[in-house]
Amino acid sequence: MTGAKKAAKKAKKAAELAERVEALQAQAVEALDPAGPQRLADVLRAGPGHLPADVDPASTPGFRGSKKEGAVALAAGAAQLSDLQERLFAASKGGGRASLLLVVQGMDTGGKGGIMRHVVGSVDPQGVKITAFKAPSEEEKRHDFLWRIRNALPGPGMIGVFDRSHYEDVLVARVHELAPPDVVEARYDEINAFERSVAEQGTVVVKVMLHISPGEQKERLAERLERPDKHWKYNPGDVDERLRWHDYEEAYDAALSRCSTDEAPWFIVPADRKWYARWAVQQLLLDALEDLDPQWPAADFDVEHEKVRLAIT
Repeated sequence: MTGAKKAAKKAKKAAELAERVEALQAQAVEALDPAGPQRLADVLRAGPGHLPADVDPASTPGFRGSKKEGAVALAAGAAQLSDLQERLFAASKGGGRASLLLVVQGMDTGGKGGIMRHVVGSVDPQGVKITAFKAPSEEEKRHDFLWRIRNALPGPGMIGVFDRSHYEDVLVARVHELAPPDVVEARYDEINAFERSVAEQGTVVVKVMLHISPGEQKERLAERLERPDKHWKYNPGDVDERLRWHDYEEAYDAALSRCSTDEAPWFIVPADRKWYARWAVQQLLLDALEDLDPQWPAADFDVEHEKVRLAIT
């Protein structure tokens, strides 16, 4: 096949791909709730009168379509998210300092893994850093609770993702009384000050609570027990934590009401419908990246001169 034919074939494939993406985007737009806000962040943001107890975990704010249409919308947004992530990464090579941090919290089976695979997994992995926070190690215990968080913050051009986070120190610590009440109380202000400093350094912070109902969690845990390929996901301790559901509700209400700030807002994402939660988190990331509006860096060399040099080689 000649070079001209190869180029024509490649151009045809690119045109077909563009048409498919355009069709997906058109379908996605049709599924959006016309009565909802243009930015999903506006309706999902936590605040007075909008805490987990006020939100139906099975609802789909801002989206009126079906599960199938949700999958279409997610696919349509993936290309846009990938483009913005690449621009953010590229901008850092030209001296840009901006980055983005996605904090994902929620009860067990809330869908954190699905967010990692279906949302974060749709962008170039070289521009993403995922950190899963478990129980602190002995070394981490020798430092203040924010020490390991600071060490995991994303650098310029990166999207950092926290699978659980420093909020475990005001959630689990509160529910299981791992720290005195006055220590937990002081941590809210420490977290706000820390997140304010992170934002001042150029990192956009997006905090998501995947809000699942106890009934949906029970079904997901039961499925893990029924399927041998899901047994590895099952943790007997999850049943113990279910017994403290009300305590966790109170802990989340306190954390979200005390730590949803302009610099680092919390968003409550209904998560009984996995497809909706994935789409919603994707939209929150798109909102944040569009606000950043990262630009391609200018070439630090003479483009026309390089074209001439390349042509004669």
